[in-house]
Amino acid sequence: MTELPTNTAKKMGLVIDLDTCVGCHACVISCKGWNTENYGAPLSDQNAYGADPAGTFLNRVHSFEVQPAATAAQPAPAAQLIHFPKSCLHCEDAPCVTVCPTGASYKRVEDGIVLVNESDCIGCGLCAWSCPYGARELDLAEGVMKKCTLCVDRIYNENLPEVDRVPSCVRTCPAGARHFGDLGDPDSAVSQLVVERGGMDLMPEMGTKPVNKYLPPRPKDKLEEQIDILAPLLAPVTETPGGFLGWLDKALDKLPGQSSGQSSSQSSDQSSGGTA
Repeated sequence: MTELPTNTAKKMGLVIDLDTCVGCHACVISCKGWNTENYGAPLSDQNAYGADPAGTFLNRVHSFEVQPAATAAQPAPAAQLIHFPKSCLHCEDAPCVTVCPTGASYKRVEDGIVLVNESDCIGCGLCAWSCPYGARELDLAEGVMKKCTLCVDRIYNENLPEVDRVPSCVRTCPAGARHFGDLGDPDSAVSQLVVERGGMDLMPEMGTKPVNKYLPPRPKDKLEEQIDILAPLLAPVTETPGGFLGWLDKALDKLPGQSSGQSSSQSSDQSSGGTA
């Protein structure tokens, strides 16, 4: 069995904004690509193009329709669609570590990241059974347990530009819903974000003390006015066209066909009036 460190120098983890996540699965694809090409054994797929495809993923996004509780201000609040990304939460009291019979699953002292030494993993599945979040998956091709590594081979890679030294999912998220940093440092950007937005643990009743935090979604029906993000792009630049377009507009107004048509109409009206 593996023992957990009494404390760690850092608590590296993710802060996921459920208010911002749009459920695009870009983080899922990015994670799959990076971890197939780099750390550990590739993430395999089974029957990928068949009727019943399956595969190994370290990050998945689930979507739920949530009905907020009624209040005096909002007696009938609108239902919300919440996209919920889920991966290993790198718990401080990680049961997946202490249950491992070979010591393959361990928590690092220097940064608190939970990893699996795949050369020692026997694929028994005890760690997956002990994880209350279902964050571990057995790769059927390799027969070893796979999990989120926080891209440990990326965040310390000095060959990469500094802006890329974050987990692949964080770097890829188009909505900026994923944040990475030291949650053990109260002055870090991620810790401040958790305080400002009321970040919360996932299933705190399990007592695992997850490092990753979730930012709750804001009620969507409390917006004072509907925001149209395309309005600035669709608004006319000017009411009176100028330059070439202004010249073209005046030229079209002076076309002979338009003048003759108006003259013919006036002549017709005069003839009708004379006959009457």
